[in-house]
Amino acid sequence: MYIIIVGGGKVGFGAARDLIEAGHEICVVERDPAAAGEIADALGEVALLGDGTEVHVQRAAGMSRVDIAVAATGRDQANLAVCQVAQRRFRAPRVIARINDPRNERIFREVGIGHTISATRSIVAAIEHEVETGAANLLDLRCSSHALLEIEVAPASPADGARIADLDLPPDSQIALIIPNGLPPRKPAPDDRAEAGDSVVAFALPRQQEALLSLFQPAGDGEAEARS
Repeated sequence: MYIIIVGGGKVGFGAARDLIEAGHEICVVERDPAAAGEIADALGEVALLGDGTEVHVQRAAGMSRVDIAVAATGRDQANLAVCQVAQRRFRAPRVIARINDPRNERIFREVGIGHTISATRSIVAAIEHEVETGAANLLDLRCSSHALLEIEVAPASPADGARIADLDLPPDSQIALIIPNGLPPRKPAPDDRAEAGDSVVAFALPRQQEALLSLFQPAGDGEAEARS
């Protein structure tokens, strides 16, 4: 089976590694040269450097013969564009999209992308299933105006290397889980440190999201990116 994965972060890299081990033919499209080089070093000549939302890049990746196209970047807008190009231009028989903000799931379904994966929803479901104490409060939050976000810690961001207790979180926001790079998620302790490449699951009111995201992005970077 030929599978194209757009996005070589933790999710894309891990999926590519496992699928290669299972005997599938894989191409990972990654726009960051350093990340593409790391993928090639670890997995062989499976990385294609380029923006996977662009038609010519998808053509170079072999989208016309793909069996499954996976959009696994940390940006929902990019994942939506990847899937739309794959479906409309190359008639990919099956597309799978990662959704970083669960509130965007409706948009994907409205344009015909029915197979979506949300790490945030999966984590919440696991918590609700496994934890009885506190689960009701979490459900109340999901039904309120708060948003639950999965955010990757970027290098040189205010959160990179900082203690959780020292982060200047916006009022009424909180970090619910920390997901160390390659390790299972856990509830953060005050002395835990967030490192570049880790992800956090946090909740905040919509008006506070920009301030929350700015903690995990380099100074001056206006585009918040959540990926795993």
